[in-house]
Amino acid sequence: MDTLYIVMPAYNEEANIKEIIKEWYPIIEERSADSRLVIIDDGSRDMTWQILSKEADKRPKLIALTKPNGGHGAAVLFGYRYAIEQGADYIFQTDSDGQTLPSEFAAFWRRRKRYAMVIGKRSSRQDGFLRKVVSFVLRLTCFVCFQVSLPDVNTPYRLMKAEALKEALALIPEDYNLANVMVSVIFAKKEFPIRYLPITFRPRQGGVNSINMKKIGTIGVRAVKDFVRFAVRGFQ
Repeated sequence: MDTLYIVMPAYNEEANIKEIIKEWYPIIEERSADSRLVIIDDGSRDMTWQILSKEADKRPKLIALTKPNGGHGAAVLFGYRYAIEQGADYIFQTDSDGQTLPSEFAAFWRRRKRYAMVIGKRSSRQDGFLRKVVSFVLRLTCFVCFQVSLPDVNTPYRLMKAEALKEALALIPEDYNLANVMVSVIFAKKEFPIRYLPITFRPRQGGVNSINMKKIGTIGVRAVKDFVRFAVRGFQ
């Protein structure tokens, strides 16, 4: 059977983490004996790590990792590299805020053999106007810098073949902030087969939304600078 690693970053998710584990752990139990749910605590300041550690003690296929805070992108990359090192065949990434549904995973898994990446498209988003603005800015910036049109460039619901992801990671710095965006761009530039599927995207289920207008501006400026560097360097 194919080995699946689910990778989730978590930062200050004490309000969600226990329920998220309860929702997603059965997906791993249905897969091969070597499959794992990997949750990376990104230096949380609340009780996320303590709760996560206790849950891992009760579940043999739950791997709890922690690292100093470096942001969502760095935590995702940390999890991707860990999964590849452990021998995953497929890597699925979603977030730990409860916005995505494990019930929609099966449609992605059924298509895993035909595509290097099966990725969600958030056609009806319920996470607020500001996050929609972030996605729009990123899509526009990717088109300008890389000439790729991506329906949903930073969706946190993506199933990837580990061998294709490993090739993409070789081009991405270890602590890169917009990791999933660049993974999507690299897959498109290398013409890996990609399939978008519609997904439900709920409001955050607990905790605080950290996005504000100041952060959107910071993300936009940083994205342009980083993307320009990638565009100049190329993807070979």
